[in-house]
Amino acid sequence: MARYLRTLRAFWTSALAAELEYPANALIELLSVLGNLAGSLVLLALFYGRGHGLGGWSWNEALVVLGMYTLLDGVTSTLLQPNLGEIVNHVRTGSLDFVLLKPIDSQFWLSARTFSPWGLPGLLAGVVLIVVAAGRAGAAPPPITVLGTAGLLLCSALILYSLWFVLAATSIWFVKVWNATEVLRSTLVAGRFPVSAYPPLLRTLFTLVLPVAFLTTVPAEAILGRATLPWVVASLGMATLSLGLSRGLWRHALRYYTSASS
Repeated sequence: MARYLRTLRAFWTSALAAELEYPANALIELLSVLGNLAGSLVLLALFYGRGHGLGGWSWNEALVVLGMYTLLDGVTSTLLQPNLGEIVNHVRTGSLDFVLLKPIDSQFWLSARTFSPWGLPGLLAGVVLIVVAAGRAGAAPPPITVLGTAGLLLCSALILYSLWFVLAATSIWFVKVWNATEVLRSTLVAGRFPVSAYPPLLRTLFTLVLPVAFLTTVPAEAILGRATLPWVVASLGMATLSLGLSRGLWRHALRYYTSASS
C-alpha cells in the first residue's frame, strides 16, 4: 500500500506541474461549472415555479440532490475523464503495451496516472450547494450522519468509476467507444433530480440497471436524515459489486488483448 501511495504522489505531482502551465484553464472551468449549475437551477425552477414538485422533495431538498450531482461531476472532470478517457487511445495506438510491462497494476496505472485540477471548482461548488441547501432544508446532521454521508458518497464515486472503467475496458474489443462514454455521461445527467421524480419504469431502470439512484439520491437522503438501512446496505452492495465487476472484466479483457506489434 505504501508503494502505491508513493507512486500516486509522484503521478499527481507531475500532473499538477504540467497542468499549472495553463492557469487560464481554471477560469474557463469555473465559468463552465457556474454555467452548468445555472442551467440546472433554471430547469429546477421551471418545475417548482409552476407549483409542481419532484417526487415529494422540496426545493431545498432537490438542491441537495443537485449538489451531489455537481460534486460527482467534479470527480469525473478531475479524475475519471483525464484517465479513463485515455484507455481508448492506449488501445488504439498500442501504448497499452508499455503500461502492461510496468511493474505496477495496470488498472491502477490507467485509473490514477493523472488528474486535472480544473475539475476542483465543480467539487467545491457541489460541497457548497449541499451545505447551504441542507441547512435551508432544516437539516442539522450530527457528525456520525456526516461521516455516513461521506461514506455513501465514496460508494457513489466507486460506482461511477466502475461504470466508466467497464465502458472504457470494452475498447479492447471495440476500440472506438468515445461516443459510448459521452452517452454514459449524458445518461447520468438524470442524477440531477431525485429518482422518485421519474415514472416507475425509469425508477426501476435508474436503480437496477443504471444505478443513478445510488449516485445522488441515496447520499442526499442521508444528509437530510431520511436514509433507511436497506438503501444504505444496497448502496454498499452496489459499490462492491460494481468494483468487482470492473476488476473482473479488466482481467478478462486482457486475455483478448493483442499488442500493437502482433
